[in-house]
Amino acid sequence: MVAFWSAALDLVPRAEPEDDWAALRPREGGGVHLSLDLHRSEYALPPRFHLDLYADDRAAEVARLEGLGARVIPLDHHREVDWTLMEDPEGNRFDVCDRPPR
Repeated sequence: MVAFWSAALDLVPRAEPEDDWAALRPREGGGVHLSLDLHRSEYALPPRFHLDLYADDRAAEVARLEGLGARVIPLDHHREVDWTLMEDPEGNRFDVCDRPPR
């Protein structure tokens, strides 16, 4: 998961990962840090947390994340949405959303 989220969000380890914990920080500048508990937790839907990743080109970002090992989760409804539901290689779900107009 360290490799996937580092590549997905352009993060680097804040320190050498421990046996049960890894902390990631932005490669440059400020921003959100992501800490990963390296023990797999129980899978549940809906999950306790959910990340929304915003992209200027959602299709390109979805394809990039698929190349890193994520997969698209097909939606059961037929309404138009401005996001794509995905899951990382461990099954943690997140959305790739169209960036709102500035």
